[in-house]
Amino acid sequence: MQNGKVKWFNNAKGYGFVVAEGRDEDLFAHYSAIQMDGYRTLKAGQPVKFDIIQGPKGLHAVNIQSVDAVAGVTKTNLEVGEIEESHH
Repeated sequence: MQNGKVKWFNNAKGYGFVVAEGRDEDLFAHYSAIQMDGYRTLKAGQPVKFDIIQGPKGLHAVNIQSVDAVAGVTKTNLEVGEIEESHH
């Protein structure tokens, strides 16, 4: 898998582009290639891991995963922990 960042992602259109570390070209990213539960979306600047395949019009990022999700750290867990700590 490659490490990289989201360049931009349009939720309404369901696609965007990511850039792999050490590479210059943009990689097409379709919402169907995002590996997450619920609403599949990406945010600009978000660190991600993905595989690269040759698509019909260029390189595509597939099996896209948030680096935070890969590490087992989610925003929800952090928020719950912060709430519990503030009540003690």
